[in-house]
Amino acid sequence: MGELESDKHVEYILSIEKKKDDFDALLMEHLRINGAYWGLTTLDILHKISAVDPDEVISWVMKCYHDDCGGFGGNIGHDPHILNTLSAVQILALFDRINVLDAEMVSNYIAGLQNEDGSFSGDMWGEIDTRFSYCAICCLSILHRLNKINVEKAVNYIVSCKNLDGGFGCTPGGESHAGQIFCCVGALAITGSLHHVDRDLLGWWLCERQCNDGGPNDGGLNGRPEKLVDVCYSWWVLSSLIMIDRVHWIDKDKLTRFILNCQDKENGGISDRADDAVDVFHTYFGVAGLSLMEYPGLKSIDPAYALPVDVVNRIFFGK
Repeated sequence: MGELESDKHVEYILSIEKKKDDFDALLMEHLRINGAYWGLTTLDILHKISAVDPDEVISWVMKCYHDDCGGFGGNIGHDPHILNTLSAVQILALFDRINVLDAEMVSNYIAGLQNEDGSFSGDMWGEIDTRFSYCAICCLSILHRLNKINVEKAVNYIVSCKNLDGGFGCTPGGESHAGQIFCCVGALAITGSLHHVDRDLLGWWLCERQCNDGGPNDGGLNGRPEKLVDVCYSWWVLSSLIMIDRVHWIDKDKLTRFILNCQDKENGGISDRADDAVDVFHTYFGVAGLSLMEYPGLKSIDPAYALPVDVVNRIFFGK
């Protein structure tokens, strides 16, 4: 099966910060705060977050903050968005530095994005998506301010996006997709509303995402029927299965072998599929997927909050 090249992955993640002018960095510029969250969380799962300077990270994160509204941009000078705001709060949580935030201002920004039907817009321009519902609920929960929104309406909107196959889409009537399912199931888990999920039906749909073609990508997961496998679904599918208590329906050995097969064993990093180019997004979701499967030597990650379990325990129990 091979082994996880942990040290190489740490080196790869630390090297990304130094490449600010290459093509990949320019493509990722608008997602820089998300990329920081993926990279830093991977380092923490690998027990190596001490390799970065917390003050330097937090100083940069706070430069992405808009003190006029309470939201965070994807990079310095970029417009605020709920996706970036969650990543910023998660990064601060990793370092136990949420206290640097004006939590009231940030939570008011998020609450202001809730619409009358309970859905959430991503920013001032009004795009609606269940991803944003998850971001809002997760972020406000971390800040201990879920009471800022109408939780009942938020839950009802998510439930309205449930489909006949047990899955969830981005809006009512939208096609079921593993990424959206994580967002909806995660939000329902955080709000104590998992009774709305048909666990057997959804569990069946999610387990059908495991592909068995006998090739180099055998055992990997896809996001929808008839799509290619992708390492990132090791997170979206597995975390959802764990939250609905159906993860034992997946062949974990095959999935573990698939993720390890997508590593660049010489230079570090994990790709979407075997022999493709690596990136920090798939490196995070590959390592996080292995963590969910209790791969030896990795920190446990919480399937709903997408943060290491010890960080979540510190947020809610002070441990």
